[in-house]
Amino acid sequence: MVARNDTIAAIATAPGRGGVAVIRVSGPDAFVVAERLTNKKPQVGRVQFVSFRGTDDRRQAPADPCGPLILDEGLLLSFKAPHSYTGEDVVEFQCHGGTVTPQRILAACLAAGARLARRGEFTERAFLNGKLALDQAESVLDLIDAKTERAADVALKGLTGQRDREAQTLYEQAIDISSEVEHALDIDEGELPESFLTSLAARVEELKDSLRSALVRAREGKILREGALVVLAGPPNAGKSSLMNALLGEHRAIVSEVAGTTRDSIEEWLDLDGWPVRLVDTAGLRETADAIEAEGVRRSERLIEKAAVVVELGSADAVRQPAADRREATITVVSKCDLLSASARRDATDSQRLFVSAKTGEGLDALKQAIVDKLVKRAEAFDEEQSMESRAAAYHEALSLLTSDAPAADLVLLGNALHRACEILGAEFGAVYSEDLLDRLFSRFCVGK
Repeated sequence: MVARNDTIAAIATAPGRGGVAVIRVSGPDAFVVAERLTNKKPQVGRVQFVSFRGTDDRRQAPADPCGPLILDEGLLLSFKAPHSYTGEDVVEFQCHGGTVTPQRILAACLAAGARLARRGEFTERAFLNGKLALDQAESVLDLIDAKTERAADVALKGLTGQRDREAQTLYEQAIDISSEVEHALDIDEGELPESFLTSLAARVEELKDSLRSALVRAREGKILREGALVVLAGPPNAGKSSLMNALLGEHRAIVSEVAGTTRDSIEEWLDLDGWPVRLVDTAGLRETADAIEAEGVRRSERLIEKAAVVVELGSADAVRQPAADRREATITVVSKCDLLSASARRDATDSQRLFVSAKTGEGLDALKQAIVDKLVKRAEAFDEEQSMESRAAAYHEALSLLTSDAPAADLVLLGNALHRACEILGAEFGAVYSEDLLDRLFSRFCVGK
């Protein structure tokens, strides 16, 4: 990591055309930079209307006053440490948006003594200065990336400290039980009341139930943050592109009677009951001598392997049966059901298939609900190969310790398992973090945040 006692600057708003852009400066010389650009002393607690000044001479020394060229007019906001986002002296310049003006003002900040901020460096400084806990810092990124209201609500819970409070509550619950076990180990077993072990087992089960609930919420958070990959699969002309268009409510994919029209995957985001879904239309699965189409089929197969949910389309008599390891993630759909006769529909009806028509809309709501149900089950069911975020992994490890290594009747084993579980849970809201962990987290942010 680089030094954090210098002054940094960056454009904090998204690039491109816009009414307003914000340039943020943080560090010990933030007020000095502001005065050099505006010829006004920053006044904390007041919004100042200023002219931003610069120079055409890029060789100008940082100690020199900024040149006479007016770059723009706008607002100056000043925040004195520690009452700022980063906990340092901070100034924000609000200027007109676009591409040129914000870049010119940023260049003037750099000429006045600041350096360009790295990705996530403002939030990193907020964390290091005690303005944000690590979980809150992660939640800032989640809130920025949220694609549905539900994802934003979950991110806000982390930002306001609710997730840390949940971890702390679990930790305190485990500590209480652990202290009781340690006390029991220090006295003669005959002094324990007859109901002690029964009561202890019940309390351990309550802790395990709490951990299971927290684990489900943590896994849901991962899906809400990253989005769930939902793949439309099936042979050519199964109606995948039509179904994608119907689910999206727009004509996104090309629909044609010609088999093999879709040769590469087409992806769009979809909000299903608050779940952010990466909906992918894939090339039709079949043997083909066409090299381009064959590559599309290979890509489809790779997507199917990675998908959280696979929507398998086909006719009433030709829907593929999913492989055993994909069965729980697959929804079997009889597509174009509006073309079926009444007798054919009766013959094909069973509890394992959904009848869907992209043309009439029949079955679309049922399909959306089926996808949501699959995502809920995915959050509830643990998969050894499924990568988990740190907090979910901690909850799972603590739960495993109490499930596998801690029969309530063996106080020594239970005490050891509880001691280790307390360490794991306590680390989730502690204050010791490695530099590698911080680098990985804050490098995911955009510059300016």
